[in-house]
Amino acid sequence: MPTVIEPNVKEDAKSQPVTPTSSEPELFAAEIEMERKSGNFMPVVLILALVLVVGGTIFYFVKGARDVLTVPVATTSINSILHAQGPSSVRFSTGTVVSNLNEKPMDPHYKLLAQAGIITTKPKGYNSLIVVLNPAGEKLFSEIQGVQKTTNPDKTVTYVVPLAERKLVEVNNVTMIKPHLAQVAYTWKWVPNRLGKEFDASGSLVKSFGTWDRSTLIKSYGADFYSGDPTKATIVLMEGNDGNWKPYTE
Repeated sequence: MPTVIEPNVKEDAKSQPVTPTSSEPELFAAEIEMERKSGNFMPVVLILALVLVVGGTIFYFVKGARDVLTVPVATTSINSILHAQGPSSVRFSTGTVVSNLNEKPMDPHYKLLAQAGIITTKPKGYNSLIVVLNPAGEKLFSEIQGVQKTTNPDKTVTYVVPLAERKLVEVNNVTMIKPHLAQVAYTWKWVPNRLGKEFDASGSLVKSFGTWDRSTLIKSYGADFYSGDPTKATIVLMEGNDGNWKPYTE
């Protein structure tokens, strides 16, 4: 009887070629996923960029609208500027005052002070005066703020006495030139103290002097039209980093 030979299953299984699994579909799917994510991300970036641009523009205009000089702030700034300019004043000395580069005892302010009862003078030679401060002058100076008194090496005593201060009447108009820069129109007037009233150029005491003496008093010794009409002026102010508005200088 013929012998039956069973087939070798293991050898047949090994001999059959196995088709390798392809990774291309997975790579293609990953690429599609990356493109999908990239496609979703770009609109977000564009939207964020648009929001930043629009927001920045709105902030600029809103901030610019706030960088406006208001009348109350302008009033404070102008008051500070007028105060910084200081008062008008008269300078004179007591003792034996000899004419030199700094002292002119023969000029009309000594005569005016004597006529106002502040000092008493007596000539000494052709170019000097003996000057004494009267009790009325001492009392008056004690009532005026800012009087400066200096004793000199030659034993004379020099006084610098305020006569009048500038005072703001009102801020008439504020015109914005551009953000942080404004032109202010305002009105101010002199406010003289008791001695300042004696130095009023429209007063009877100053008017009693000759033309040359009057002009010298106004030019060099503090006399002015203190009782005159208020003065109108304009100034350009610039806002600093500290928020204060100060005179603009190019």
